Amino acid sequence: MSLDIDLTPAWGDDGPVFRRSWQPVDLTAVLEGTWVPPVPTVGRRSDGVGLFYPGKLHTVSSESEGGKTWLMLSVVRDELDAGNQVVYVDFEDDEGGVVGRLLTLGATAADVAARFHYIRPEDALGTGVHLHDLTELMREARPTLGVIDGVTEALTLHGLSPNDNSDVAKFGRMLPRRISAAGAASVSLDHVTKSNETRGRYSLGAVHKLNGLDGAAYVLENRSPFGVGLTGKSTLRIAKDRPGQLRKHALPHTSGLHWMGDLVLVSHPEGFAEVDVAAPETRDQDFRPTIFMTKIMALIEERGPSSKRIIRAGVRGKATTIDAALDRLILDGYLTESTPHTKLKGWPELSDEGGEA
Repeated sequence: MSLDIDLTPAWGDDGPVFRRSWQPVDLTAVLEGTWVPPVPTVGRRSDGVGLFYPGKLHTVSSESEGGKTWLMLSVVRDELDAGNQVVYVDFEDDEGGVVGRLLTLGATAADVAARFHYIRPEDALGTGVHLHDLTELMREARPTLGVIDGVTEALTLHGLSPNDNSDVAKFGRMLPRRISAAGAASVSLDHVTKSNETRGRYSLGAVHKLNGLDGAAYVLENRSPFGVGLTGKSTLRIAKDRPGQLRKHALPHTSGLHWMGDLVLVSHPEGFAEVDVAAPETRDQDFRPTIFMTKIMALIEERGPSSKRIIRAGVRGKATTIDAALDRLILDGYLTESTPHTKLKGWPELSDEGGEA
């Protein structure tokens, strides 16, 4: 008698553990009320809201030069800053292009060398030594993020068609699901169709690219071109959110896709760049990076009066967002304008009663 074995591995302490997917699922946690829905904690917007779900499948699609890679390198930088590991499987570029851009965004060479695992496949994954190498890397690194850059090229390398639903599903089991099974947010970068009118929510090719996701799908729409010495901008919209935890942080749009934010890349002629995923704003709503404001006030509660340099070092995140949060705290009368910044009144989020301390 043959047994139906799910070839997508779950991961134990000693490596992949294959499971029988036709056995009943244990429903105890759901029935007892202890089951917790997935929360997007990988990468972050300027206000601290996460972008991707751990252990889930995601896509980011755009036209050429829409900013897909810049967006993901911003997320990579977030994960490296948090001390996490990242696996980047690249079917389009090379290490010079990808790592060079990552360093341009301010990632340190030490962090990249220690926790950024770059793979440039030239052969199909198969079931032999290449699969063994990937399995060992996922087991040892336990990354929080796995990026697949160039889905169409990846499918072609494996002799699969991007227009065939069965081929797309086969590739999903082959690589993206192996990454998500290790607990990482698996993010595939893809192209959209050329026609704006027929594009809708879908990437180029088979509809299973979207239908087979259990995380989120994003579409990037370029507003201002990216380039050296330019400020590029693309709008980030939600095309799908299976767990349903992202749209509450987004704004409705006439396209039918919720507006999650804007990717803004400021390129300086001196050779460095600043990247931000700005939260969506309405004209009558003043943006307040409250998560970072809380972190700054907690730091000052612990350390006492602190300079901007100390605040930047003690609060993880993009410098532009930290500075905006610091400015807002000063304007709202929580901190002194003079440095070292001293607390003038308590921050509500740090009060046990929920009011000001």
